[in-house]
Amino acid sequence: MLRQLFIIFVLISVSAGLFAKEGMWIPTLLQKYNIEEMSQMGFKLSAEDVYSVNHASMKDAVVLFGGGCTGGVISNDGLLITNHHCGFGQIQQHSSVEHDYLTNGFWAMNRSEELTNPGLTVQFLVKMEDVTNKILRTVTDKMDQVTRLDTIQKNIDKIKKEYITGTVYSADIKPLFNGNQYFIYIYEVFKDIRLVGAPPVAIGKFGGDTDNWVWPRHTGDFSLFRIYAGKDNKPAAYSPENVPYKPKKFFPINLKGLKEGDFTMVLGYPGSTQRYAPSQAVDLIMNQSDPAKVAIRTVKLNIWDERMKTNPKIRIQYAGKYVSASNSWKKWQGEVKGLQRLDAVNVKKTSEVEFKQWVAADPGRIQKYATILADFEKLYKEYGPYQAVNDYYTECIQRGSDIFTLAARFEPLETAKDDEQQQNEIKKLRAYLTGYFKDYDQKTDEMIWSALMKIYVRNVDQKFMPEELIKLIPDIGTDNFVAKTYNKSILTDSLKINKLLDNFNQKSIKRLQKDPAYSLFKMIRQHYRDKVDLIFKDLNSGIGVVQKKYTAAIMEMNERTRIMADANLTLRVAYGKIEGYKPADGVTFNSFTTLKGIIEKDNPDIPDYNVPEFLRKLYLTRDFGQYVNESGEVPVAFCASNHTTGGNSGSPVVNAQGELIGLNFDRSWEGTMSDIIYDPDQCRNIALDMRYALFIIDKFAGAGYLLKEMEIVK
Repeated sequence: MLRQLFIIFVLISVSAGLFAKEGMWIPTLLQKYNIEEMSQMGFKLSAEDVYSVNHASMKDAVVLFGGGCTGGVISNDGLLITNHHCGFGQIQQHSSVEHDYLTNGFWAMNRSEELTNPGLTVQFLVKMEDVTNKILRTVTDKMDQVTRLDTIQKNIDKIKKEYITGTVYSADIKPLFNGNQYFIYIYEVFKDIRLVGAPPVAIGKFGGDTDNWVWPRHTGDFSLFRIYAGKDNKPAAYSPENVPYKPKKFFPINLKGLKEGDFTMVLGYPGSTQRYAPSQAVDLIMNQSDPAKVAIRTVKLNIWDERMKTNPKIRIQYAGKYVSASNSWKKWQGEVKGLQRLDAVNVKKTSEVEFKQWVAADPGRIQKYATILADFEKLYKEYGPYQAVNDYYTECIQRGSDIFTLAARFEPLETAKDDEQQQNEIKKLRAYLTGYFKDYDQKTDEMIWSALMKIYVRNVDQKFMPEELIKLIPDIGTDNFVAKTYNKSILTDSLKINKLLDNFNQKSIKRLQKDPAYSLFKMIRQHYRDKVDLIFKDLNSGIGVVQKKYTAAIMEMNERTRIMADANLTLRVAYGKIEGYKPADGVTFNSFTTLKGIIEKDNPDIPDYNVPEFLRKLYLTRDFGQYVNESGEVPVAFCASNHTTGGNSGSPVVNAQGELIGLNFDRSWEGTMSDIIYDPDQCRNIALDMRYALFIIDKFAGAGYLLKEMEIVK
């Protein structure tokens, strides 16, 4: 069935003149599986130009930015470009009412003004290798799951050590195809990363949540950082003596322009996809998990929004939290709509019927795979209620209020094995507290905590709650309950916390255990761990065993056809064409947007569309410089048919010559279900046009000196 669907897809794509290509491909396998097709689509370079361990290649200009974004190096002095929303946390941390870099933007006019970012790292991939045989060589089918996982982990630890002993590199080994294949990734990690420039949110987040995940888009979603190294050009902790990093490779920036049908390629670190999930998993996502999480975050976001409007300080404090929460919130809504539109559950069921027929046609397959679909059915029936509790616990307790987030940081103090470990935990906690209280407003958090606690006790089956919490249900959410918790807790007061930490001992632990906020958090958390999480993890493990076998069967079914390994936050290559799409009957979206569209949306009364005055002036005076398209307008964004997902934010988008043309920052609303099921007609990635980024840097910010270190192709 999968082979038939692939053939049908190809025929439809060719007949319709589309070029959409599903897939996030492993760079080391491009020569084997992709380069011929890429060349036919217009790519002018070789697979070695994309990935090589023998000479500088594009992989050496791409970084894993922080913990979940991508960035691209654009100068020989380590200048790095990523999305504004990827650098948002750093921009927000440097902001205050006196220095509001969110509202006003930030631009270092020389290197001495660049801002340090403790904790921020970027990672360059040195090499990747298939180590499947090394990982699985001592693993047998007779092993139980615990022994199997333990053996695999021991092999992983041993192999990682072998690869990096005597080097300055780090190593990561990750499974592909649900554990049927393993790759090792060797990284060079840089820790001195400085903020160079960022446009104001009115540009970097233009359109706000209204336009998020929506095409056409007019967002200048970029920020600039610089990588610093020791004088030997190797990674080093921050020091004033560090110098700009000299990369093996950086991207030249194309200023010639783009057109419909041009080849595009995205290089980045896509986070997670579920292409081989069974029908039961899709049903759970579409009809239970996503709707529940959307409902919870709607309440949370509405409270934040109202509070942020009341005070500039609160707006800055909660800006990063709001952006982070709202992004997934809107994505989940689009994902549900896309899955419903494609009738995804029934599509999966149809493929499972074909799978069952394929298994039944061969005695060997029957022996290996006959129980897979029945096993999925049984496991997901048990799994559903536990997934529901997990969603409510995660959204309301674990990632809910600030006070519970802080409470979780105190738990290691209580469970420390000795004084040395306890002192290390105190040191980490003190470092955390500075940033925590900078972005904390008690009244706002009280409102969030009260609302989420009510949601939790109203929606979680009481059989999953501790008895002590059930007794509190009549009080939860009342003003008295909130006041008692917050006013009597030391977790709301940095001075009281630091005093507690000054001479931390057994008496301090007892005081902590009696704290109303901490004790309530511990009660819920411990019960969740003992009564829910253990079973939830066990069911997940069981599903994983069946999923591995199912994926192995799919690989066997398609042994003569390339298939994509699910994304796992490792370097991948996606390619397609610049092309618009038709989201609905009578509606056609073009591939490009321009500054003209920003001015058309301009509305000072709507924060998402309040265009900065100087940008209006540049438009009215037509002071566009060299950053125009063939119509004399400044291009802002384009959409293309590259398969992307979370983690691809900030990914370089290059043309057929390997020149940087854009910066990936979003997907189309109609295509957000592409993590699960791909629709070549609707799935589009959205990218910032590099001409707009250069226009903002030069004309708007007056930081044109930065262009002098770039290689600009005209």
